[in-house]
Amino acid sequence: MPDTPCTDRAALLAACDTELHPERFKDYGPNGLQVEGKARIAKLVSGVTASRALIDAAIDAGADAILVHHGLFWRGQDGTVTGWMKERLKRLLAHDINLLAYHLPLDAHPTLGNNAQLGRRLGLVATGRFGEQDLGFIGQRIDGEAFADADVLAWQLEHVLNRPVTYVGQAPVAIEKIAWCTGGAQGYFESAIAAGAQAFITGEISEPQAHLARECGVAFFACGHHATERYGAPALAAHVAAQLGIEHEYIDIDNPA
Repeated sequence: MPDTPCTDRAALLAACDTELHPERFKDYGPNGLQVEGKARIAKLVSGVTASRALIDAAIDAGADAILVHHGLFWRGQDGTVTGWMKERLKRLLAHDINLLAYHLPLDAHPTLGNNAQLGRRLGLVATGRFGEQDLGFIGQRIDGEAFADADVLAWQLEHVLNRPVTYVGQAPVAIEKIAWCTGGAQGYFESAIAAGAQAFITGEISEPQAHLARECGVAFFACGHHATERYGAPALAAHVAAQLGIEHEYIDIDNPA
């Protein structure tokens, strides 16, 4: 029987870093290898967040490494290994599983990132960037057509993401210029307005954005943090797994937020 194809941890990390260039970003936590596991990797599992449910599912799937968008360590944590942190780390260490996490670099990647992948599923093409660190995408429909109104765009979002969306504000005309930034990017709304967007798509909405949407005539669509960020990690993982000749499996742990 032939040996199972595998790679080494350093090669996997190098492939991800070469693709994403994490050194270019000022981020909220460490990008790259967060937990060191076995040196040889035959199976890579990807997911959105390094939750206990994902770690348990990856163990069941025989993973040697997990690649996520939301890792374990964030600026402002108290640094103690207790409670939920202990339970997640205990599982990773007991099964010698590597954990790789890429946050803003994965949002920003022009083809594999969360924004690029969400845009592709929505039939949008980016023609520019906006916001801090150029994380926001702005563009139009690939077919060059406009959405007749905000209700039509809301239907498209709900159809693609398979979940209800919240939208506030009604664009006064057909929507041609659309800005989007996945996850918790509600703070980018003013930058999207300044960039000329008629609609803004992200994961979450906070109280100030509802007023801005009503007053500025720009429709704001909150589509779920998890729902908008389901696509970058598996796209990156599938890409590097194919490069390295290893197995990849995406595991989606549902999250209503």
